[in-house]
Amino acid sequence: MQKMLLDKKIEEREITIGIISDSHDNMNAIKKAVEFFNENDVELVIHAGDIVSPFTADVFKNLRCDMILIYGNNDGDKLYLKERFKNIGNFYGDPCIMELYGKKFAITHHPEIVDALSMKYDIVVYGHTHEKDFREGNKLIINPGECCGYLTGMESVAILNPEKMTARIIEL
Repeated sequence: MQKMLLDKKIEEREITIGIISDSHDNMNAIKKAVEFFNENDVELVIHAGDIVSPFTADVFKNLRCDMILIYGNNDGDKLYLKERFKNIGNFYGDPCIMELYGKKFAITHHPEIVDALSMKYDIVVYGHTHEKDFREGNKLIINPGECCGYLTGMESVAILNPEKMTARIIEL
């Protein structure tokens, strides 16, 4: 009887993906984001670019899940970033196209291609603008805003349930 209850709990568990962008070396904001993602048991974190410095791996290594990362326009030392993040997550080309949890994802740091990507993919995640953007319907378009808080004064991330096609942006 106990095993059946545990199996049911596992089956009912919702898939949750964390989304972050434009962390720009703000170690305190990154720490808050990592803590938020860990507290919410996210299964994966997507970083939509502008990590900036390899030393941010010192905080991101505390994530209790894998990461998918793409480079942004301010990510200078790409080889060293890749090296420092090798045990944390993987970097992909931009746009990163993949299937996750039965949904077609496109991840980019380039806002100018978002609308075109949304014609073909279920979920489009992007960064660069530092401005929150959440559009839902048959497709989801998500820009979590800026984790760093440098331009808007708001440190934010997003959380996504790909199975239900729901998301929300969270201020840290």
